[in-house]
Amino acid sequence: MKLNELGAVVTGGASGLGAAAARMLAQSGVKVTIFDLDRERGTETAREVDGQYVSVDVTDEDSVRKGFDQAARSHGAARILVNCAGIAPVGRVVDKSGEAHDIGIFRKTIEVNLIGTFNVLSIFASRLASVEAIGEERGVIVNTASVAAYDGQIGQCAYAASKGGVVSLTLPAARDLAKHQIRVMTVAPGIFITPMLVGLPQAAQDSLGQQVPHPSRLGQPDEYAALVKSIIENPMLNGEVIRLDGAIRMAPR
Repeated sequence: MKLNELGAVVTGGASGLGAAAARMLAQSGVKVTIFDLDRERGTETAREVDGQYVSVDVTDEDSVRKGFDQAARSHGAARILVNCAGIAPVGRVVDKSGEAHDIGIFRKTIEVNLIGTFNVLSIFASRLASVEAIGEERGVIVNTASVAAYDGQIGQCAYAASKGGVVSLTLPAARDLAKHQIRVMTVAPGIFITPMLVGLPQAAQDSLGQQVPHPSRLGQPDEYAALVKSIIENPMLNGEVIRLDGAIRMAPR
């Protein structure tokens, strides 16, 4: 799919991997709408990419539908969806004081990372299904999972479960949407420089980077964005999860 002049929606596009994807798409001539709850950063990134920001809660159907309505009014039907919205709380099954995991935190993580991803994916696809195809496809969805889906660490039960769900829905969603000529792919990043990691001391960041076999450093958001671009442009990439991780396999802690 050629990128120029298409409309795209990036959830979680205010910062981190989502912002990098938004910048890449804009540089490729795509008209970008950012869905995020961080109004300040979202507005700033939208201005940077000459796109628009919409305050959207990915877990709320009505909020997502209104977001797509606004995106369509400004940029036409979105043909590209990049799902980056997510949270990453930490909590052990049983904490050091012997207390059980806060089920509210577990539920919230599944709600945002898994249900939110599917909610946006489903609404996006339902709208795109009635839009005329461009050649052999109508559009493409790129979800964001994590290597935690495969080797989650201590304290990551909620996060790993949510990202494992995103991994597992990739193939059946691609099969479901094949008749509508909509592709579904997922990227599972390893340890990338994101707002969560930037807050760590430099020594801690360096230590994390050294765990990566090659290259022995943290991933750059632009490298995630480059893979997203390749996925969009290659019509044979469908129904698969790609680990983007420098060959790392996470240790228990």
